[in-house]
Amino acid sequence: QVQLVESGGGSVQPGGSLRLSCEGSGFSFNHYAMQWYRRAPGMGRELVATTSSSSEMTQYADSVRGRFTIARDNTQRTVYLESRNLKPEDTAVYYCVRWDRNVWGQGTQVTVSS
Repeated sequence: QVQLVESGGGSVQPGGSLRLSCEGSGFSFNHYAMQWYRRAPGMGRELVATTSSSSEMTQYADSVRGRFTIARDNTQRTVYLESRNLKPEDTAVYYCVRWDRNVWGQGTQVTVSS
């Protein structure tokens, strides 16, 4: 079964940090670039970060550049999103996505509030 399973969301205060994890199964994980998207309440979907299949390239949305880091461990079939200096506007459901957008995780909620 092809799937992505996220974990690591939660509630933090502004300025806090979180690490999201996403484990892939059922496909050749190391052959695909991976992405994190998010959807904030009442907003459209936003591409947050991308990593190439071997981590040689990463890209970030302007809204998170310098605060978020995407990384992957192909031996563990896992992609991570490290976030720091979180802001209330980072509140959203975060999704791990295979680059071709044919496989999505179930989403994990991140809430930033004092």
